[in-house]
Amino acid sequence: MTKQDLIDAVANAAGEGISKAAVKEIIDATFEEIAKAIKKDKRFQVPGFGTFTVRQRKARTGRNPKTGETLKIKASKTIGFKPAPSLKEKL
Repeated sequence: MTKQDLIDAVANAAGEGISKAAVKEIIDATFEEIAKAIKKDKRFQVPGFGTFTVRQRKARTGRNPKTGETLKIKASKTIGFKPAPSLKEKL
């Protein structure tokens, strides 16, 4: 599903009372607020859906696939997602 597919689905579910442009603004604002919450609190939980958390990746040695040369990959942060049990059951 693409972002446009999500916008279309939400607009159709909302009915005639809300435009696709308004749905797009709402979805953009929602994802922006989720990103802010994850950055601030290192965690964001949606009951019945799952939990987003900040995870640390350790520094490691990688390999350039083109040349085969080894290189060092720096430690970094990433986002992890753990689905709620109710979401897992729906899969």
